[in-house]
Formats: sequence, structure tokens, C-alpha cells
Amino acid sequence: MPIRNNLSSASSATRALRSALPRTALTRPVPIQNLARAPVNYSQPHILRTLQHVRSQTTVAEPTPTPQPNDQTPPPPRAPRSRPIRILRAVLLAAISFTLGATMSAAPALSVADDLLSPPSDAETLQLWQPAPGTRAAEIEAQLQSHPGVAALRADESLVESRPHMRIPNALRHNNLTAGTLLGDEELVVPALAFSAPDGSRMISVHYVGPALCGHPGVVHGGLLATLLDEGLARCCFPALPNKIGMTASLTINYKAPCKAGQFIVLRAETTKVEGRKAWVKGRLETLVDEEAGEKPLVLDEAEALFIEPRQAASMAKLYNPNP
Repeated sequence: MPIRNNLSSASSATRALRSALPRTALTRPVPIQNLARAPVNYSQPHILRTLQHVRSQTTVAEPTPTPQPNDQTPPPPRAPRSRPIRILRAVLLAAISFTLGATMSAAPALSVADDLLSPPSDAETLQLWQPAPGTRAAEIEAQLQSHPGVAALRADESLVESRPHMRIPNALRHNNLTAGTLLGDEELVVPALAFSAPDGSRMISVHYVGPALCGHPGVVHGGLLATLLDEGLARCCFPALPNKIGMTASLTINYKAPCKAGQFIVLRAETTKVEGRKAWVKGRLETLVDEEAGEKPLVLDEAEALFIEPRQAASMAKLYNPNP
């Protein structure tokens, strides 16, 4: 029968395989490397067919990694600082921070104090004003410096030329009416140029009044002229006072003619009397002309004033003292 023939063939193949393999291969697993060396006769067809139905499985155990000892020993925990050390450190940091903050905030004040204690000389004030080229201020400055009337004042050896407003520290100048607030292309344009007697007996200053200073169209406001007179007459008499500074006690002004905007005007002041802390001054505002060419100035207004030095003047900043 076919089934019996197949079974007989399988039994014969099994017996042949057993006889071909070593005896030890039937009792224990054969290493993979030895299988290649086993003398098997693959020329027998029944053995070849049997091997095709046999699955060889080999399980090789993977080596288990051996844990390596950690050579880096963790550092010991830091001991906490004591409470007094932490307090001392906090106090030092606070002190350093406060010192740095106070120094930075006080720097502008120190600069102003240094400027007040060491004001520029008369000659230095002339160099402190340098308008930018091509500006309105540069144009007016050039006209001022080249005017024959200014040249005549500069030729008077009894007078000292200066720019008093430039003696005020730059940090404070913007708070001054005539030195900062009214200084602009349409206002006073350039700082006043002054010629003063060192003993405080007389002073002449030149100003430019722009179109933005008018009360009526084209006419400079009378209040501005009063301001220029008040400031100019005071500056004239300051060198004659004990501590070189005074306050306005009275000011009387008589307006003579309208002052047109867009021109130079001249303030002339003279100290008439000094008694202790009191000084009497008179003066006037007039147009700037070339008197050597025979031109006559137009008197705009006249004034008289009394200035009194404060009792605490010795401790006050001498911003307007022309001879520190």
C-alpha cells in the first residue's frame, strides 16, 4: 500500500541518518562550528530529502553585560553657612549696592557743584559758545562779531569782554530765563556779549531780539525789555557789592520808543552809588549803530534800580559774578 511504503522509506531514512551522524550528536546538542565538520554524505538522495525537512535551530545566549563600577565618587554635600555669615554677606551686598546707586545719582549734582566752585574765566566764556555752522545762530553771531559798534567796545581797554550766561553750569542753564528758556532761533538767538568794568562801575551788553519776542506785531514785548534791564543793571553793580550778588529792591522804567524785532540792541548801565549791601544803578536800552560813522542810536527806554545784597549772600552761588 502507498502509506506503508512511505513509512518504510521514512524509517529507512532515519536509520541512515543515525548511522551517518556521530553517536554524540543524538545525545547532546552539537555546536554550530562542529556541524560544518560532520562527515555527511549528501550524495544519497534519501538523506538529502530528509535534511530538507529538518529545521536546525540553535540558541546562543547573549553575554550579559557586567556592570562597571562608578569611579566618580559624588562630592560630599556642602556644609550650610552659619547665620552670622549670611547676615554679614547680605549687609555687605546692600552697602555696596547703595554706594553705587548713590554715586551714580549724585554724579550730575557733583558736576554742577564743580562748575559752581570753579567757574570759567571771562576769556573761557567767549569760547564756550560755538554755534553750529549754517544755523541761524551762526549767522547772527557772525553779524555780531563783525559789527563796527562791537569793535569799538572791544577796543576800550578799561572793559573786559565776556559772555556772562556761559558762566552758569550747563545743567542749570535751561532753567534760566534769558540763558536757556528764551535762547532760540526766533528769540534771543545768541547769548549776550558783555563788556564790563572790573570794579562794577559800568557795563555794556549787546543783545539780539528775534520775532518770537513780540507783544504787538513786529514790536518787542515791553516785559522782555524790562527783564533785560533788570538783569543787566544787576550784573553791572554786582562787583561793587561785598559778596558780589544782590536782589532787586526796586526798578523804574520809562519807555521812550518801540523796539522793533529782528535787530541788535545795546544795554548801557552805570553804578551811581554803593552803601554797604545796597547799590543804585541807572541805565538804558538803545539800538546798536556805528557811532564812528556818525550814526545816532535810538533810545528805547531808561531805567533806575536799587539792589540789596541778602544777609546770607556769602553762602549763595555766585552765578552772575563776573570776577570770581
